[in-house]
Amino acid sequence: MNELQNSADLDHLALDQRAKLPDSLRVLLADLPRTDWERHENFGGLTQFWLQRHLMFRQLSEMLISEAQAFRDREVPAADYAPRLSQVAGLFLGQLNEHHRMEDAHYFPQMTRLEPRLVAGFEILDRDHVVLEGGLNGLVEATNAVLRAIQTGRDGQDPAAALETSLSAFAPLLERHLTDEEDLVVPVILKNGVR
Repeated sequence: MNELQNSADLDHLALDQRAKLPDSLRVLLADLPRTDWERHENFGGLTQFWLQRHLMFRQLSEMLISEAQAFRDREVPAADYAPRLSQVAGLFLGQLNEHHRMEDAHYFPQMTRLEPRLVAGFEILDRDHVVLEGGLNGLVEATNAVLRAIQTGRDGQDPAAALETSLSAFAPLLERHLTDEEDLVVPVILKNGVR
């Protein structure tokens, strides 16, 4: 019997609660472990693109945290930090939001049709997107608070501290989601030769 019978069963697998997806959803990963992905005959453009996007999100998240810290430590002047923050945060927030919309509208429905036994996994990832969207909205507000403070000639240290705290809380949620998504999606792509 599947351990995930209905939506209520997914509650204990909330993004901030789980350490990984349950083994019942990692069945393809058992046959197609990460160490074998790049050597698989179906490892191609889509898989590479997906993994590169995830790497970019991880790198941008780390960059935003380290640059907020550098600003707070007064290693970077406000005149340099503000345009950089605007550029990097805009890229991170916009691209991550677009990535999730494409997954929800196109990729996840296709993957669910290919692997119906993993439908609960895609429901979990969809729920993650709702949680992450709330976090992204908070990051937009925190970023704008820093930029407003700097633009109006205020110090900006307090809003930057709040932004750094928000980013540091968001990063592990994002990492959990990206890892779980890779564990679910990449084996489906490889097994089914999704292009």
